[in-house]
Amino acid sequence: MKVVILAGGYGTRIGEETHLRPKPLIEIGDWPIICHIMSIYSKYGFHDFIICLGYKGYMIKEYFAHYFLHHSDVTFDFRNDNQVTFHNHNAAPWRVTLIDTGKDTGTGGRVKRIQKYVGEDTFMLTYGDGLSDINIEQLVKFHRTHKKLATITTTQPPGRFGALDIANGNTVTGFQEKPKGDGGWINAGFFVMEPGVFDYMAGDETVLEKEPLEGLAKANQLMAFKHTGFWQPMDTLRDKNYLEELWKSGKAAWATSRT
Repeated sequence: MKVVILAGGYGTRIGEETHLRPKPLIEIGDWPIICHIMSIYSKYGFHDFIICLGYKGYMIKEYFAHYFLHHSDVTFDFRNDNQVTFHNHNAAPWRVTLIDTGKDTGTGGRVKRIQKYVGEDTFMLTYGDGLSDINIEQLVKFHRTHKKLATITTTQPPGRFGALDIANGNTVTGFQEKPKGDGGWINAGFFVMEPGVFDYMAGDETVLEKEPLEGLAKANQLMAFKHTGFWQPMDTLRDKNYLEELWKSGKAAWATSRT
């Protein structure tokens, strides 16, 4: 099953980093976040990726063009027509297809553009900036049981601030550090989709989170897979620093044996 990753946005809310490189190449622990995401899927045996490029997409192409070299010991023999021999490579077993889907294309438009690379098979979809300890195997199994066109993973993000437990008028009885939010479930960005979803996407201007998902929901073709574990997007520099702190402290819940 192919995994489609949306990696073409401008990342304006983390402009401190993205004026130099696309958001998916921002590093967490000296490794681009897109590789962390790919490792989540690879842990469950999904190694075939289609990456939707846009803003500074050439940099993502250049990264993967040199990926094998950077994860190997290497001998350059200039005496024999610059013969190159790789040793002890530690490269992931990935097949990566990089598609230019336009600089200003909407998220749904980007997915529509890679339709021919997906074909008539079930595929997975995610954003190039969100990390989670989601169980991909369980997600796929859930999708296959309900026979609908799409599954969206949902989560309840933590509150931004701590909350006080108050009882008996004004008596503080406890303190909750960043409790769950208001009880609402939000889009966590890990999808499983059937090729029929392409019928809900029009041109480049299509925003995945608008007409396609709303249309699927209205047609009773969208099911929610509830994830109660770790989930964190990298929307801002504050988010990036938080993920970096988790990584350095050994508390990166999304980490796999490869990362």
